[in-house]
Amino acid sequence: MIDLHCHILPGIDDGAQDLAQSLEMAAAAQEEGIHTIVATPHHKNGTYENEKSAILYDVDVLNKQIKNMGIDVEIVPGQEIRLYGELLEDYEQDRLAVIHQSAYMLVEFPSNTIPAFAEQVLFDIQMKGITPIIVHPERNAAIAEDPNRLYKLIKNGALSQVTAASVNGKFGKKAKALSMQLIESNLTHFIATDAHNTTSRGFGLAAAYNEIDPDYADYFQENAEAVLAGQYVQKEAPIHITRKKRFLGLF
Repeated sequence: MIDLHCHILPGIDDGAQDLAQSLEMAAAAQEEGIHTIVATPHHKNGTYENEKSAILYDVDVLNKQIKNMGIDVEIVPGQEIRLYGELLEDYEQDRLAVIHQSAYMLVEFPSNTIPAFAEQVLFDIQMKGITPIIVHPERNAAIAEDPNRLYKLIKNGALSQVTAASVNGKFGKKAKALSMQLIESNLTHFIATDAHNTTSRGFGLAAAYNEIDPDYADYFQENAEAVLAGQYVQKEAPIHITRKKRFLGLF
């Protein structure tokens, strides 16, 4: 399996705090059947800033340590970018990391809202040939209140990724229910772990795939493979959610 979203790089955000924890995470991933992990440290979220050059260096160092330990997992570079107004400018100045030199970029919204400039920034990214992947939409309060806000962004060309722990129910019943609704409405295209450690925020990717229809599981895994290969992600037509449901109290 491929994990497109993981905080495994040591000591740079709220994920692995040191090399020992990074190696523990890599070993746990191998045991679960994950062979490739996209390292996606937080960037511009108000607490952490991790630019592309530093990420590339840290990925190289960690891969060497993992190999020395005999762990059969490869780390590839990525970034979890909080959407901000100067995102396109920073991309053009080579400060932002796409996933493994592909044309896909992980972006996140604040927990409680969708920024007013989101639609424009996502459009601008796509005009540069980059497809934005909106991470954990099921944990965003504005989308929980009205999932069709995500529908519009997907209809306009973005992709999205739900969290394995949400599918597994570890973020509560409402987050799980919304995750399932997004899956069934073709409003999400990947499941990834957003793992931060091996305890409170572990992987659980295999368990998440077992929670859903096997056809969806195959589809999501094929999409993850396509991203790493720099290929086109097959996107089913999104379904407008006609019956609005409230999914508040996610946290």
